Amino acid sequence: MDQTGRKQNVAVKSSITDERVARYVVEKIVMDSDVENDLRMETQALPNRGMISSSDVGRLLSVLAMAVKAKNAIEVGTFTGYTALMIAGVLPEGGSLICCDINAEWANVGRKYWQKAGLSEKIDLRLAPALETLNHLLSEGRQNSFDFAFIDADKTGYDSYYEACLKLLRPGGLIVLDNMLWNGAVADPAVTDETTRALRQLNEKVSCDGRVRSCLLTVGDGLMLAYKK
Repeated sequence: MDQTGRKQNVAVKSSITDERVARYVVEKIVMDSDVENDLRMETQALPNRGMISSSDVGRLLSVLAMAVKAKNAIEVGTFTGYTALMIAGVLPEGGSLICCDINAEWANVGRKYWQKAGLSEKIDLRLAPALETLNHLLSEGRQNSFDFAFIDADKTGYDSYYEACLKLLRPGGLIVLDNMLWNGAVADPAVTDETTRALRQLNEKVSCDGRVRSCLLTVGDGLMLAYKK
């Protein structure tokens, strides 16, 4: 705990911001709740622990969801459920977050903490390929019925997830895509692997997409915001 008696976050993650500044933000300004911190600590024991979002990213997601008055939201890529906790926690009564993932073991970590936070009824976890779930929602006539979407899954699938979420979101809804700077690799023309190329191309596509108003933030590993017109 720090001098205020609050638990300190157990991880600092930013590929762009100076580590000293990033640590100041997550240890002094953006503090996880006990439930959020416990989830993070359990995740730290997993071999893929680096996949969890940093606390500043989680807090920003909650603020953005509140800003668009989100009631119905989608998350593509849930991992151990930290960002789902942050998004579902600000949804109003009757709100719902549909979480798309394929790994039951990771998602089951999140289930415990969703329950502790009293959010289980707001979170609808769907264990299936994300595009399959998104297309199913479209086939059910859910176009223009969601307010907020967060995409943080396999990077080469981002373009397809973006297109599906754009159809599902109402005008005035917001899509947030994570890892869009990819540890700075997107800015290095010498890096040409498939994942980096996919993210670089999508950055350029979204920035020129007349269907949205967009902004690429240097928060965490890069967050692309796309506001549907």
